[in-house]
Amino acid sequence: MIYRRNIEIVPKCLIIEDMHPSIISGMKKLGYHCDYFPDIKPEEVYHIIHRYTGLFIRSKMQIEKKLIRKATSLRFIARAGSGMDIIDTKVAKRKKIVLINSPEGNKNAVGEHCLGLLLCLLNKMYQGDNQIKKGIWKREENRGVELKGKTVAIIGYGTMGMSFAQKLKSMDCKVLCYDKYRKNYSDNFAEESGWNEIFKKADILSLHVPLTPKTENLINTVCINRFKKNIWLINTSRGKVVSIADLIKGLKEKKIKGAALDVLENENINNLLPEKLKEFKTLCNFSNVLLTPHVAGWTFESYQRINEVLIEKIKKHITSGLLPGQI
Repeated sequence: MIYRRNIEIVPKCLIIEDMHPSIISGMKKLGYHCDYFPDIKPEEVYHIIHRYTGLFIRSKMQIEKKLIRKATSLRFIARAGSGMDIIDTKVAKRKKIVLINSPEGNKNAVGEHCLGLLLCLLNKMYQGDNQIKKGIWKREENRGVELKGKTVAIIGYGTMGMSFAQKLKSMDCKVLCYDKYRKNYSDNFAEESGWNEIFKKADILSLHVPLTPKTENLINTVCINRFKKNIWLINTSRGKVVSIADLIKGLKEKKIKGAALDVLENENINNLLPEKLKEFKTLCNFSNVLLTPHVAGWTFESYQRINEVLIEKIKKHITSGLLPGQI
């Protein structure tokens, strides 16, 4: 343990994933010592977690009940990202551990990525690129569809959903939004709506919800078949929000015109069980499916901005007396 003036114990943070170096200098200014172990294995965390006041994570491991019980000194968990589904939040709150995330840090990155996915999807850019590189030159087969005049439905109108809506403002399309946990949230970018209106009017569906028992497999065959129009689907939230088996069915039946997914049900694609591997290969065989490796919020700019958001939130908790430290 590190001591200051042989009296005051300096609080320590454990960083178990790759983060921008500014996190260490930023936390030092708040009176914390940081142990930066981005290559640490999950099982090793269990043996040392009791030493730390703070834990910084991204997505390396589940922060479950067993780990939290071992974290006898832990006062906060900071996630470099938005979703908190990898944390047993109920147990953490019972232990009075402060939970901090940073959606503000990568909201612009997600908004831009969503817009890029949508434009690529509508204009078949990925398909044309693949064909030309193989010596195939087809114009009619790669005729695009304009975003102007289309209705985009955003499910989950929090930080990420709003960022995407802001990017769509100049595209001359109509944006509907639905958020189960908010009321009276229409703004200059999107119009508050309900599922019935979305099922009736949407041309494009974009998902921005956390993974919970209620959102798991939210997009399934029953949901897909309720849309009056055949739709394009974008998912940059969590993979398990969309049933891949039902998405494949929707693609085969043309109910889904195309899909752009930044997340999958199981992103460890090199270790899929045979049934899931077959399903994944089927998905990859669709020319109207675009996949990216969970990078919507992962830009060079957001890499540092996430730190700034986390440090600012920790500073506020120190000021309020919820966390130890110095300002």
